Amino acid sequence: MKFPFYIGRRYLFSKKSHNAINIISFISVCGIAVATMALVCTLSVFNGFENLVSQMFSVFDPDLKVQPATGKVFDVSDATVQKAVSLPEVEVAVQTLEENALLKYGEKQSPVLVRGVSDNFRQAVDVSRLLVVGGFDFKQGDLDYAALALGLASRLDARTEYITPIELFSPIRAAKVNLANPSTAFVQRTLFPCGVFTQNDSKLEESLLLVSMDVARDMFRYDEGTVSSLDIKLRKGADAEQTKHKIQSLLGERYEVKNRFEQQADTFKMVQVEKWVTFFILTFVAIIAIFNVIGSLTMLIIEKERDIATLQSLGANNKVIASVFMIEGWLISLIGATTGIVMGLILCVLQESFGFLKLNAGGAAYLVDAYPVEVRWPDLAVIFFSVIFIGFLAVLLPANNLRKKLKSS
Repeated sequence: MKFPFYIGRRYLFSKKSHNAINIISFISVCGIAVATMALVCTLSVFNGFENLVSQMFSVFDPDLKVQPATGKVFDVSDATVQKAVSLPEVEVAVQTLEENALLKYGEKQSPVLVRGVSDNFRQAVDVSRLLVVGGFDFKQGDLDYAALALGLASRLDARTEYITPIELFSPIRAAKVNLANPSTAFVQRTLFPCGVFTQNDSKLEESLLLVSMDVARDMFRYDEGTVSSLDIKLRKGADAEQTKHKIQSLLGERYEVKNRFEQQADTFKMVQVEKWVTFFILTFVAIIAIFNVIGSLTMLIIEKERDIATLQSLGANNKVIASVFMIEGWLISLIGATTGIVMGLILCVLQESFGFLKLNAGGAAYLVDAYPVEVRWPDLAVIFFSVIFIGFLAVLLPANNLRKKLKSS
């Protein structure tokens, strides 16, 4: 293989008698390099946006969430559950209970998601990132209070300084409706707003109402110890994936344990789909660029007919001669892919350091000024070997044509 490689390398870098072949070879390398560079930059930008989204998790998204595999609620006093939350990696396990209800505030009404939280709720979240005004004091004397998401508070025009009460209505579970007096089938609770908070989840921003766990259980007629989920905050330095598998093995198939990415699965699936659809589209561009190699090799074979005859006279068989041109085609793909990877890395480093490509060029407001980038080595490996593989396939056509021509001559 050393002989075909040596000849192929000489053919690639030596000056041809027809300058057009040099130009076509150079264009082939440049086309592959640019397509590879585009793949590196595009996937890195998608990685950057994915990383940005992961940093913008809702403050309410815990490190791990334990939910029942079937049904809506489970008993937190179960021995296996207690064993799971007693693991040394677990710092706080917040009990939550969620149900839908109708909220009436003054003359305005809105369906809401009522979330009851246990008393250790404030130990698990960064309250300073949440609160817009007020606090999370759900019990003051004999009065019960609730905190409203910012979007919900804005729509209802609710303020903590107002004395207007919040009225919650919820149907009694498994209760029969008395047609003579339908109101007996509903539970009504009166609360007062104690705070307004914000978060990154646009869906919950318009509907979430936080109350104490006692109020939620009493209103929705659940027994003591009944919860919808356990929101687990891990100790600093604890590995989320290892702890997740440890808790899952303890709880078994009756429960689901989700990390932060799995809690926002729809968002990340969308990002991943967009990323790899874009990858395949740009791969087609790379295929077009790589197929320039076919034209370059075909013209080179025509130019080197006298060299081919000389190699045959020296004893080189058809396979060796075809290998010379195959190796040249592979070298073009290899040089183009390597150059593209390096150029892509340089551009990503420059974008990360200086942010040349701005998001707010049109004056719009974004969370970040420039396109975020994050280079991941597995992506680079996929890009490199994809380009090399396509280049390997591309050179087979002119090489096989040459082999057939040599056999027939």
